[in-house]
Amino acid sequence: MSDTAPRAEPKSENVAAVLKVFAVIEALVDDKKMGLADLAHRAMTSKTTAHRLLQTMVELGYVEQDPETEKYGLTLKLFSLGARSLTEQTELLRVADQAMGKLSRATGESINLGILDDRDQRVVYIHKYDSAYNLSMKSTLGLRNPLHSTSLGKALLAWRDDDEIRERLSKTELTKSAPRTITDLETLIEVLHATRHQGFAEEVEESEAGVRCMAIPIFNYMGKPVAAMSIAFPLFRFSEERKGDYVKLLKEASAAASSALGYSGKPIIGSTET
Repeated sequence: MSDTAPRAEPKSENVAAVLKVFAVIEALVDDKKMGLADLAHRAMTSKTTAHRLLQTMVELGYVEQDPETEKYGLTLKLFSLGARSLTEQTELLRVADQAMGKLSRATGESINLGILDDRDQRVVYIHKYDSAYNLSMKSTLGLRNPLHSTSLGKALLAWRDDDEIRERLSKTELTKSAPRTITDLETLIEVLHATRHQGFAEEVEESEAGVRCMAIPIFNYMGKPVAAMSIAFPLFRFSEERKGDYVKLLKEASAAASSALGYSGKPIIGSTET
């Protein structure tokens, strides 16, 4: 017993050090170049401690210091690690790109690909096709959005069993971010049931005022929804007369991408009515 008890405090100190390192990294991601004092402030630590952490990160090749300004910035080593971690997503990106390209050419609107991050129950945008129109919905790769208020999030949730849906949503704050955001859990569950029944997800001014999106999942060989594709419209440019066409295009895109990933189940079916 005497050998294990004293280890609790060092562990706590180590965790604090790790938190400071990531605070520095996130600060450099946001602001690109920063001085020691600002980084110490962001990491909520002393300049001495921040300097020690930064020197270690410089030695490891993750951070570099400008000899003229003495400001710090990230190197490409983190990017390299991120690219390597995405290796398993390479096939998904390849097959999704083909399907998204067809959607882009057919609609001229913004097309997005998102995956679910299990750590914080959010949608992460990993691929996109920008709109052909000057006035359009813009997205950023790496953007993280809530599940409950986005069509991508609904598409990623709706094809899971109720227990998993409730468990994931229990970890999510149903925050109101637009005029029609759903903030009631039971109402959202009903919407997800309807989403699965009709075969596609949509949101109208739930994540952003003036925006309407439609989405559909992509399944892997095990029948698991591993990603979702969406079409994003400015509300004024959405054509109700063409809604059936949009749904058909989404379902064809899902079937093509899912099949390429080895999914052999039935393609998504359902009504085009909301």
